[in-house]
Order: sequence, then C-alpha cells, then structure tokens
Amino acid sequence: MSLISMKFILFVAAAVAGYYLMPKRVQWVWLLLFSYIYYASSGIKLLFFLIYSTLVTYAAGRLLSVVRTSCRDKKKIRKYGRLIIAGGLVLNFGMLAVMKYTNFVILNINSLFGTDLDFVSLLLPLGISFYTFQSTGYMLDVYWGKCDPEKNVLRFALFVSFFPQILQGPIGRYSRLAGQLYTSRSFDFQRIERGIELILWGFFKKMVLADNAGVFVSAIFSDPEKYAGLSVFGVLGYSIQLYGDFSGGMDVVQGIANLFGITLDENFRRPYFARSITDFWHRWHITLGTWMKDYVFYPVSLSGWMSRFGKFAKKRFGKSTGRVLPICLANLIVFLVVGIWHGAAWKYIVYGLYNGMIIAVSGLLGGQYRRWKKALHIAGNPWWYQLFQILRTFILVNISWFFDRADSVPQALYMMKNAVTSFTPSQLLTIPVQQSGSTAMTAAVLVIIAAGCTLLFFVSILKERGVQIRESLAMRPLAVRLAVFLALFFALPCLGQPPSLTGGFIYAQF
Repeated sequence: MSLISMKFILFVAAAVAGYYLMPKRVQWVWLLLFSYIYYASSGIKLLFFLIYSTLVTYAAGRLLSVVRTSCRDKKKIRKYGRLIIAGGLVLNFGMLAVMKYTNFVILNINSLFGTDLDFVSLLLPLGISFYTFQSTGYMLDVYWGKCDPEKNVLRFALFVSFFPQILQGPIGRYSRLAGQLYTSRSFDFQRIERGIELILWGFFKKMVLADNAGVFVSAIFSDPEKYAGLSVFGVLGYSIQLYGDFSGGMDVVQGIANLFGITLDENFRRPYFARSITDFWHRWHITLGTWMKDYVFYPVSLSGWMSRFGKFAKKRFGKSTGRVLPICLANLIVFLVVGIWHGAAWKYIVYGLYNGMIIAVSGLLGGQYRRWKKALHIAGNPWWYQLFQILRTFILVNISWFFDRADSVPQALYMMKNAVTSFTPSQLLTIPVQQSGSTAMTAAVLVIIAAGCTLLFFVSILKERGVQIRESLAMRPLAVRLAVFLALFFALPCLGQPPSLTGGFIYAQF
C-alpha cells in the first residue's frame, strides 16, 4: 500500500477517525491493529518476519530483566547479559543478513571461485532494515540500562510496527517514542491541521520535485552512453530526487504521526547547507547517523582492542596522530556498516567507504586545515568561506551519489569521467517526460523543477536562519492557511508526475 495512493489516504483517515472514537484506554490497541493491517497489506507472509524480530528483542529485554533481579553476583549478571545480548544480535541481524545478503554472497563466491551456485529465492520484507535497527536499539538500551524493558508484549509490538514509520523510518528510540504511543488523547483540530499541512508539503517534495527529476535521472542512468553529455545533470537531478523523495517521505510520515498526537524524531535538517561531510551526516538521515554513533561508533571506539590500537598508534606516529587514528578507524567501520545497510551490492560498500574515508582524512588533516587557513589570512568564518565550504561539501556529496544511483561501480566511474569531459545540456530536451514518449512537455517540466527547487531553497534559508515557518503560518487567518493548503493540494496533480508512472518512495524498499 503505497503512501501516495488513494487507498493509503483512506486507510489513514479510517485510522484517525477510529482512534478518536475509541475509548482512550484502548487507543494504542487501535494503532497496533492498524499497524499490522498495514504491514499485512504487503503480504501476509511478511508478518512472520515482523513478529520474529519483535519476539526476539522482547524476549531479550525480559531475560535481561530477569537476570538483573534474580542474580546478585555482578560478574554473573555481566556474563549472562552478554550471552543474552549476543544471542539477540545474532538472531535479529542473522535474519536480516540471510534475507538481504544471501544472493550477494553467492554472487561473489561464484565470481571468485568460478562456481555455479544457484541463487536462492527469498522474500525481502519491506522495511526490514528499519524495524530491525529500531528493535535492536531497544535491546541494547535495555542491556546498557538506558531504559526499562517493556513487560507487555503487545505494547512492545506497537513500538516496532507503528505503521507510519515502519517502511522508511525515522528509526525511533524506545525512550522517546514508546510513551507517546501509549498515551491517550482527545481530538484537537489544530493538531490535525498541522499534520495535514506537513503531509501536503511532503507530497509536494515527492511528486513535484522528486518524481519530475526522477524522469530525467532514470533516462540518464539507464543509458549513460546515449546521454554521456548529461552525466553531471544526472547526478544533480538525483540530488533533487533523493532529497525530495526521502525528506518528503519523512514529512508525510511525521505528518501522519502528528494526526495521532505523536512526534517522531527529526530525520533531515537542510543537509545541502552542510559545510563538511561530517556535518552532512548530522543533517541527512539523522536517526540512522545517531543509531550508528550510539550502537557502532562508541562501542567500537571504546573497545579494548581499539584502546590497544590507540596506544600502538601513539608510539608509532606520535601523540597527535595516534589520538586521531582510532577515531578514523571507527568512522571507517561505521560507514562500512552504513554502506552494507544500504544494499547488497559493491557500489553501496564503496559509497559507505567513500564517506568514511573523507571523514577519516579530514580528521587526520584537521591541524593542517587550521594552518592553511591561518596562512591564507582567513579569520573566523566570513560568508564567502562558508559558501566555499557548502559548495565543496555539495560536490563531494554528489560524487557519492554516483555510487548510490549507478547500477555498478564501473558505471559510476564511467559517468564521473563523463561529468568532467562531456557537457551537452541540450540533450535534456530530448528526454521524454510523458508515457507516450513525447518531449512536448519536457521544457515545461524542467521549469517546474527549477521553480520547485527555488521555493524549497528559500524555505530552507528561512528555516536555517531560525524562522519557524509552520508556527508563523499557524498564526495567520484561516483564509490564508486555507489558501496555502489549497495551493499545495492542487499543485500535486497539476505539476507532479502521476503516481502510477513513478512508484512509491525509494526508501520504502529497505
């Protein structure tokens, strides 16, 4: 059930209406019921994987609680706790690995050893990466004592399966989300209005920006030789498509959650205004970044073997470099995991390592950057230097998008070469934007994309400067608010691509 289908809109309307008509004490049960109906609509068989992940992490949390309350020996508590968490991690991530990466492993075995192993026909449950990470985060938080284990398995099932976020995030934390899910609420018109406002803005970014840009991106990346002169436009279009699609999807998800009075974690904060790759990952897919920081970076960087590596590095390379090297290695490991999380292909691994390498090298050259800046007499952060940092980061990010969007690493490298050796903008007008194959509307669609990007840019500038746009709009007369809603609503069918031609959200396939 796609988030941009009429069926889904009616589903959400029924869920919201029933939620406020239900007795308050069972509102969370209503949410659980609709969450499971929503997930089952993609296939009844897929419910097995959702229930499996839920039960594994719930059981691990309960077992950890039992060990702590029944055992007084701290050494035994630590020993049994490690065994429980290791078992939970193997069972949870083992399922994800088998379902998502089995055929990738077979492909590489065949390539390396010349074997002819058959691929395995496996289901790939929708949203498995998101709900596996979310439930695993809960399990680790219980292990570290950051939250108490949930006793009611049905309440915990709602935390794992809450339907707006299950397919593409954001990756929620139990300590921030669970309490909101179980709190009873009364109907609030202002809450509904603000939720609809965010949903419409998300649909605008998806249908008007992402889907229109996606037409050009698909054509260019599907035939990079034919459109060799458009490689740079292909990756710039993908920057628009991916941001409009993913951040638009987050707006829709957060808007739906708002209809129930639930506030989900922020997942995007104007990432293309980032001044470094590190800053970019603090603004892009924020909940994945914080998950990796808390559950991969810190455990790795604070581990015993990393401490020993740090001591060796200080002796071998000096205190300054030796202090930074363990952090660089931990970042490389984190982004290797990020790459693997994105998909079962070498291009994603290269994508992850590319980001990790830039962050690692930036860390190693931190002192050099400061010396260069001083030598060039750059004091503070003048506006032109900030602009340089933003443009530099945007270029580095777009290089990574080649690996993310291309079919393979060789194709990504081929298109990178074309991006700096071939430039034929007029080819854009030869790309058909209609199902009939006509190019009559191609120029008009390019104008729509440019206008949409301009609007998004100015909105982002205002938000970057601290202007609370939604709060300001809420203070306007009803007629003004209604005019904004209607403008967004009618822009979708008039300026956007038909959903039947573009499909759903990109990250809903993860």
